[in-house]
Amino acid sequence: MNKTELIRKIRLKQERHKKAVNAFTETVTEVLKSGNDVQLIGFGNFQVKQRSARDERNPKTGETLKIAAANVPSFKAGQRLKEAVK
Repeated sequence: MNKTELIRKIRLKQERHKKAVNAFTETVTEVLKSGNDVQLIGFGNFQVKQRSARDERNPKTGETLKIAAANVPSFKAGQRLKEAVK
């Protein structure tokens, strides 16, 4: 589900609600870019994890490719969210 579908699903058709969802996603992005985590108790945690450099193989050619280390966003669901979707 993308952001537009989420807004439609929870019936946020007024512009102020759309702005609230946009403000949330922009704020989470800014906080993660600054190196901090976002913790929403019961819902989950957004954080940045370090993915180490590695070698991968191109399945078509068999050529070995070097993949650089990277920071990647991560989300870990909180207990209430996990229980809600069981």
